[in-house]
Amino acid sequence: MTANTLPGGTFTMADDLTVTRTGYGAMQLAGPHVFGPPADRDAAIAVLRAVIELGINHIDTSDFYGPYVTNEIIKEALHPYPDSLHLVTKVGSLRDAEGGWPKAMAPEQLRQAVHDNIDRLGLDAIDVVNLRVGGLDSPTPGSIAEPFTVLAELQQQGLIKHLGVSTVTADQVAEVQTIAPIVCVQNFYNVAHRDDDQLIDSLAAQGIAYVPYFPLGGFSPLQSAELEAVAARLDASPMSVALAWLLQRSPNILLIPGTSSVDHLRENVSGAGLALSADDVAELDRIGT
Repeated sequence: MTANTLPGGTFTMADDLTVTRTGYGAMQLAGPHVFGPPADRDAAIAVLRAVIELGINHIDTSDFYGPYVTNEIIKEALHPYPDSLHLVTKVGSLRDAEGGWPKAMAPEQLRQAVHDNIDRLGLDAIDVVNLRVGGLDSPTPGSIAEPFTVLAELQQQGLIKHLGVSTVTADQVAEVQTIAPIVCVQNFYNVAHRDDDQLIDSLAAQGIAYVPYFPLGGFSPLQSAELEAVAARLDASPMSVALAWLLQRSPNILLIPGTSSVDHLRENVSGAGLALSADDVAELDRIGT
């Protein structure tokens, strides 16, 4: 496959940033619960190299996966990076000794996190840094101007090429856009969890990417009679149907499903290319209502 033949084709986030809509989320390359090293580091490296072989040029990561583990594996597997590859990271949390995810939104914490991502990935500047704001799967309302301004300053210094936000409300998206342009929003969204329908349409009108995390349900896989019925009718897996629905939902949606298996990676990519009819989509749309 190539970037142009992957499901969904490509999306231009900025003049210097065109990515495959079928991307890869590297979270699962760390150990259980995204903590510590993987059981099989060679297998993790093989997955990343298969990502490149498939033509995927959008990898989502963070230095707090592991912590540090995922970025170190990415560098080991792929550095020096292909010119076409775009690495997207996020800051705003840390990992504690128990594997928790405490917030890290103070200015110095954000600056350190950006430098840590740059150092561990072996980059001079990061293509996109998302400010991750809310909880595990839902936003926390309130102003985020102060932490976002810190990232905007790092962008002006040349350490960050483009900015994004994650786990945010529509009001927070509007707020940060008064400070600096964003190229993406990364929120919890899938065929069964559709709180962001209006936000997705608003971002599409602005040419801004929407990147749903937990596209397959996250730690609790999607369960739905409608999803099962459509999958059975198409002789496909429910997860393939869920990914294909996302790609057809809006042209600004980018997929970053994660896996630690080369076979599962290939299944995700081929599944995302499943063609859904209008009747299929109508049936699936009933899940989120």
